[in-house]
Amino acid sequence: MRSADFFASHPVFTHEEYLAAHGARGDRSPRTADSLLTRYAAAGKILHVRRGLYASVPSGSAPDTFQVDPFLLATKLAPDAAVAYHAALQFRGKTYSVWHRFAVLTRSHVRPLAFHGNEFLGVRPPRALDDLPDMGGGIVTEPHADGMVRVTTFERTLVDVLDDPDLGGGWEEVWRSLEMVEYFDLAAVVEHTFKRGSALTSARVGFFLEQHREELFVEEQHLKALREHAPRQPRYLDRKREPGRLVKPWNLVVPERVINRVWAEVA
Repeated sequence: MRSADFFASHPVFTHEEYLAAHGARGDRSPRTADSLLTRYAAAGKILHVRRGLYASVPSGSAPDTFQVDPFLLATKLAPDAAVAYHAALQFRGKTYSVWHRFAVLTRSHVRPLAFHGNEFLGVRPPRALDDLPDMGGGIVTEPHADGMVRVTTFERTLVDVLDDPDLGGGWEEVWRSLEMVEYFDLAAVVEHTFKRGSALTSARVGFFLEQHREELFVEEQHLKALREHAPRQPRYLDRKREPGRLVKPWNLVVPERVINRVWAEVA
């Protein structure tokens, strides 16, 4: 494959991907491929993002002003990388606030990256999911901006941000963003919840679904299954132990601002 054709079909690519396509011709060495990448970067045909990672500059675009798609970039930060948490909701246009910080789910060690005003943070899967296939599942590959993005599903993302609300932007951002999603496969939500093996996460998910029972068409069977895994003793909704009201049967101490969704009153 000619380099120009490769760049046209790979908006963001790794060194290994270029070598594989380049070496398919059989008449060029890895050293030659490296020299070509250096030459194309100097000519403004591609951008060197970090070691082993590049972005193609479309014809007619200036390399110093061209904005690399952050979701494509996030997907290429590791072989198993997936856009997750708040970034997964933002990928689908379902966030209350637009962030320039992108959580990247991966088992690999990914150093934080700042590029073109965006920040990328590698996040390991929760311990209960670390050894499961595809980091616990609920990850799909979808076409986007002439490339492909690995991203968590709505159902996995709901559980993710309730399990770790800091990566979802805090309770208000999590609530407002999830409320923008019109439909969840609730059986899948329950399944992803149980994979965590966390009573607190089960209660958080159950409380959210019960609070949105009518909007999300939540059935008693979903709530019953989650209630059976709720904490036996009262637990705070937040690890910061913010005071609130005990909500049964979830055994959650929930801040009044979350129970009443007070942010909606001033929206």
